[in-house]
Amino acid sequence: MSGKVWFITGASRGFGRIWAEAALKRGDKVAATARIFADVADLSEGYGDAVLPIALDVTNAQAVQNAVTRAHAHFGRLDVLLNNAGYALVGAIEEAHESDVRAEFDTNFFGALRVIQAALPLLRRQGSGHIIGVSSVAGIVAGPITGFYNASKFAVEALHESLAQEVKDLGIKVTLLEPGAYATGFASMASLRISPVINAYSNIRAEVFAAGAKFAFGDPEATVDAVLKVVDAETPPLRLFVGTEGLPRARAAYADRLAIWEAWETVSNAAQGEARQHNIAS
Repeated sequence: MSGKVWFITGASRGFGRIWAEAALKRGDKVAATARIFADVADLSEGYGDAVLPIALDVTNAQAVQNAVTRAHAHFGRLDVLLNNAGYALVGAIEEAHESDVRAEFDTNFFGALRVIQAALPLLRRQGSGHIIGVSSVAGIVAGPITGFYNASKFAVEALHESLAQEVKDLGIKVTLLEPGAYATGFASMASLRISPVINAYSNIRAEVFAAGAKFAFGDPEATVDAVLKVVDAETPPLRLFVGTEGLPRARAAYADRLAIWEAWETVSNAAQGEARQHNIAS
């Protein structure tokens, strides 16, 4: 089904740009947002009135509210809300400054939250809509040197999992896209922030970077069909791995977690104490 109206953050490059153009090519309409207006303004040259370019910094709550309201008023509705804006803070847990960690969460987590909260009243009145959050395999399995990015994406995962349960009877769908490594330019300095280095972590940092250099990066253009299938699905999945990396890593991670939980089950159960009922105040 085409003819949908999309609101996309981070539409200047990478997945956001590719998916915006895919939607436009099939006849959908797109409110394409990016921090720098010129980075999305050129879409109007090829797609005319089907695209509404908007300068948007998702860390600015009022700007987010204004952008969502403007897009809804311009097109008359919003069908697909796609939160793609984000970046990675690279550094060991001891290395990063708190201000840098807060800045990452301000974009990756709170940026998405601001867009969702601005749009939900409109979607509820419509009785329809599809909220799509771009998470990552890094939102399922954490690794060294990327712990803050992992944490922001774990938070994005929990946010959408809870949201899906809250809006399921309101006609609103929720999906998390979980890409692995793709050749989108995400690993460039434009999408990374590097923490100051503490020598104690130089070896693990070198190992992580060496492993990253051996990744077989996916073709981002190949993701289009999967994303459009999710958008058009009558019953879309809450979670979708994008690419081949995610499911094997999740299988291994969850097998390890289950094994540890089960090995410690007796200790866990003993910690329950005597079970009793407790009324939660309404």
